[in-house]
Amino acid sequence: MKEQAMMGVRRFGRVNWLGTWTLMRREVRRFMNVWSQTVMAPLINAGLFLMIFTIAIGPQRGDVMGVPFMTFLAPGILTMTVIQNAFANTSSSLASAKVQGNIVDTLMPPLSAAELVTGYIGGAVARGALVAIVIAAGSALFLGVGLQHPVWVMVFVLLGSILMGGLGLIAGIFANKFDQLSAISNFLITPLAFLSGTFYSIDALPPFLQTLSHANPFFYIIDGVRYGMIGVSDSSPWIGLGVVGLACVVVLSICWRWMHTGYRLKS
Repeated sequence: MKEQAMMGVRRFGRVNWLGTWTLMRREVRRFMNVWSQTVMAPLINAGLFLMIFTIAIGPQRGDVMGVPFMTFLAPGILTMTVIQNAFANTSSSLASAKVQGNIVDTLMPPLSAAELVTGYIGGAVARGALVAIVIAAGSALFLGVGLQHPVWVMVFVLLGSILMGGLGLIAGIFANKFDQLSAISNFLITPLAFLSGTFYSIDALPPFLQTLSHANPFFYIIDGVRYGMIGVSDSSPWIGLGVVGLACVVVLSICWRWMHTGYRLKS
């Protein structure tokens, strides 16, 4: 009778560290099983972007913000690739589980909403960091682009991965089909990433578009990484830190709420 009364009681402390770590490790192993698609493909895509821009406009384009155009471009390509991969990691994992009907395997273990969010976000951060390391090494090797402020690079790659992992969770929870997930990625994530200073300085934009860019958290992620890598930026990294940090809090709060209530996850 005593054993029956204890059923459903958490017996591993306030935080299920083992369960959270297991979920995080599952997410990491999931993308590492197809490393050629999740690690090598982003590196090849980034290299193709840089090669095309070098051939097309590199020699004719002057310096941007006092640095050669290809040096200016490298941090933007790196950050864009990182945020796209962090978003894809959580969104594809959750959407696949829902479509295949095995989401119950994730919801049944004794994990709280915060622990579920932490496990998924941990996988997104790992993938984003791995992609960042690979592309940064390639940029240093072939373009000579180093790290002027390594701490800022790590901070913005971490915050960018957390933010995009959270947005991926929201998209994965909301989408009931892969078509819906693709629509979110194609019509929201990709445009925001491309129109946030990846390929240009926002000083070249009209005042109205500059104002819109400053309302885009993606701009601050890219600008912060650019400051960390080459020492120049369109805005203060401290402002970017505040904006991206606030965006992370808002997004993670929504993730926690939806996980806690089982919105579009439980019947």
